[in-house]
Amino acid sequence: MNTTLLSPDFSKNSDGLLPAIIQDAHTGNVLMLGYFSETSLRITLETKKVTFFSRSKQRLWTKGEESGNFLFLEEIKLDCDKDTFLVKVSPNGPTCHNGTDTCWAEQNTEKFGFLHFLSNIIQARKAQPSEKSYTSQLFAKGINKVAQKVGEEAVELVIEAKDNNNDLFKNEAADLLFHFLILLEQKNIPLNDVLDMLKSRHHK
Repeated sequence: MNTTLLSPDFSKNSDGLLPAIIQDAHTGNVLMLGYFSETSLRITLETKKVTFFSRSKQRLWTKGEESGNFLFLEEIKLDCDKDTFLVKVSPNGPTCHNGTDTCWAEQNTEKFGFLHFLSNIIQARKAQPSEKSYTSQLFAKGINKVAQKVGEEAVELVIEAKDNNNDLFKNEAADLLFHFLILLEQKNIPLNDVLDMLKSRHHK
């Protein structure tokens, strides 16, 4: 990705800066708001470490240059007006200079953001198969094998539920959830459709 492909319109603001909304790529939570200049955007794309133009310091500023709490670039998008960035990152520690996860003093908990992240990876394994990928190999075996694996993992989870080893139970729960996401993808059903179904039941 480069600045040319993004085509931001820095001329829209007299100071040549455009706002950049920083979002955790895994949790979906908004971490902070900064500003890109043409130079800071180029440095961000080249180094994969988010670099802003600081309006208070009046200079280029790489987030984490003093604290070590860098924001590692995962993805960057430009809005329809070409004057606001959405920057998805992997934060290395707290984002706010006050020591909190976000600049709104909120905890950057994963909630269900990681499920969508994992779902996207599974989708990629189906679209671009790899012989080394367990997920790709499972897709290649077809719907019957995928459904069978979900059933096997469900039985294993029930067995562990009867014991008192919570670590083993959580491990089996993770296996079941992972294979359930694979089954959804095999049937071309987005995870959001299932969540919408749950929401519709909640409002009844």
